[in-house]
Amino acid sequence: MFEIEAGDDGTIWLRGRFDAAQVETAKKVLDSITESRVVDFRELNYISSGGLGLLFSVQRKLVDRGHRLRLVNLSPHLREIFVIAEFDRIFEIG
Repeated sequence: MFEIEAGDDGTIWLRGRFDAAQVETAKKVLDSITESRVVDFRELNYISSGGLGLLFSVQRKLVDRGHRLRLVNLSPHLREIFVIAEFDRIFEIG
């Protein structure tokens, strides 16, 4: 199960398993982002290469406009995935 929600403060909440089957669902929310946002991974258990690719494409679009995604509350396992993929150089991870 996967859920994505934009909070009233603009924070994007990810929950469950963000796998390839969920990319289209996430794309509907993430493609609407036009300025810097926090993405909270607190309740995310898994992210696939499809999920990583979507986040990367949103980040690239935002950086071109002077904005960016800030990723917070990554579990040690998810943080390791971002480091191995060298996405810790692309995203601000807090």
